Amino acid sequence: MSRGKKLDIFIGADIDDGWSEVQSTRKTNIASEIITPEKHFLHFAKEKRRGKTVTLVGEFQISQEDANATLKMLKKKLGCGGKYQDGWMEFQGELKEKIRPLLVAAGFRLKQGH
Repeated sequence: MSRGKKLDIFIGADIDDGWSEVQSTRKTNIASEIITPEKHFLHFAKEKRRGKTVTLVGEFQISQEDANATLKMLKKKLGCGGKYQDGWMEFQGELKEKIRPLLVAAGFRLKQGH
C-alpha cells in the first residue's frame, strides 16, 4: 500500500437508517401475580460470566421488598455477593448445595432433581 491512499472498508452498517431501539435480553417475563413461598417451584442454573461461575435461582414471584429481604438473608448466611434481577437471584460462585437447605428452611420448594 502506498502512502497517501486511504483504506476503504465497508462494514455493512448504514448510518442513514436512523437509530433503532435495542430490545431487552430478559430471560423471562416478570410475573405480575405474587404467590406464597410454598407455591414456588424454584430451579437452579449455572452460568459463566467473565470467567467466573454464577449460580441462578428462580423464578421468584414475590414482592420486591420480600425478595430483597430474602436475598439479604441468603447473602449474609452464605458470605457471598449477589443480586435480584428479573425474578431471579444471582449469587457469586457455585453455591447450589449450600443454597438448597436455606431455601427449604425459608419455605420455598424446589423442582425435583434441582
